[in-house]
Amino acid sequence: MDSALAALIGLVLSIVLIIIKLSPVYSLILGAVTGGLLAGWGLETTVAEMINGVKEITPAIVRIIAAGVLTGMLVKTGAASTIARSIIKAMGQRFIYFALALSALLLTAMGVFIDVAVITIAPIAIIMGSRLKLSKMKLLLAMVGGGKCGNIISPNPNTIIAAENFNAPLPDVMMANILPAIVGLLVTVFVIVPLIPKKDLIEGEVENDTEENLPSLWKSLLGPIVTILLLALRPIADIVVDPMIALPVGGIVGIIMTGHWRNISDCLTYGLGKMAPIAILLVGTGTIAGIIKASAIKDVLVNLLSGWSEGGTFMAPISGALMSAATASTTAGATIASASFADVILAAGVSAVWGAAMINSGATILDHLPHGSFFHATGGSMGMGVKERLKLIPYETAVGLVIALLGVFAFMILK
Repeated sequence: MDSALAALIGLVLSIVLIIIKLSPVYSLILGAVTGGLLAGWGLETTVAEMINGVKEITPAIVRIIAAGVLTGMLVKTGAASTIARSIIKAMGQRFIYFALALSALLLTAMGVFIDVAVITIAPIAIIMGSRLKLSKMKLLLAMVGGGKCGNIISPNPNTIIAAENFNAPLPDVMMANILPAIVGLLVTVFVIVPLIPKKDLIEGEVENDTEENLPSLWKSLLGPIVTILLLALRPIADIVVDPMIALPVGGIVGIIMTGHWRNISDCLTYGLGKMAPIAILLVGTGTIAGIIKASAIKDVLVNLLSGWSEGGTFMAPISGALMSAATASTTAGATIASASFADVILAAGVSAVWGAAMINSGATILDHLPHGSFFHATGGSMGMGVKERLKLIPYETAVGLVIALLGVFAFMILK
């Protein structure tokens, strides 16, 4: 069987198994084995290609585990809650959707996982929605849209893995998507959120949650600021501080400055707990990425886009979108796409920084599908059932599509 078709069958098998709730990691590994065997490579070669795929993303896995220190600090010290509350309080009720979206953007941009950011802000959104009689769907879309915008400029696993696979500096990849993130935020709040019908209003009074024992705003921001400054040393002073150092250093500074140094173990345990499933998932994505990279799928995609002068440019966001749809995960989508298509995208004349940035933005288009955990975690945070949560998918897809197209536009203007 043709290797491109075999790899595609393996990928489809993985998707089907994930949809029927088999472990995503084992689904991806089984799909990889199936693809290699159908291609006629034999068991030994198939396993070798799978291991090669995992080897290529191992450095990124180590950096992602290190990023857990910053995540643990932001969540367990209450810093994330302080930042979100401060933004919402400063902007007031009139701009509640913008305040929620901006809060989600900043939290994810600082290194909080998008689902954790939404879950952190959701209690505040529910309180405000109850007071102002607002739609749960509108509130959730504002948070999800802001989170997607922040996710493409963050030191989160999706950005780290894309930068690593393209051998591009992480700070440069983060900076490349600044314009799409800002404009995407504005489009989300002022164009897409108003499109949602005014239904499913939050009725009744919701008990206000406590602000006791939360750190001050300036203490909450110190950890992320230290991380950003360390990463910024490369473009500013040509001093390279690897994310594996910058992320935990910022986290440790934040833990100390918020007065939680006695609870440092809890922060580290929480951060590792959040990163461990991602690291394990990346092992599975690495195996299928190894099969896809060794197959002829790249050639098929190149041939399809060869007649289009900008085909190489659009290959990055298209591959990111397709792989995020397959896995319902920004991280897994960015991993498979960047590991499988980086060489082809670079050969098409796209720089490493922009290739990684556009795959990252493309992975936001369909990462919210129901066979992923993000769909259920965010819906649950607002007390929404599956049927109600499904209605939000077209609007989320529109947000992701806008972000991806803005990324392509930014590349064409700035390249």
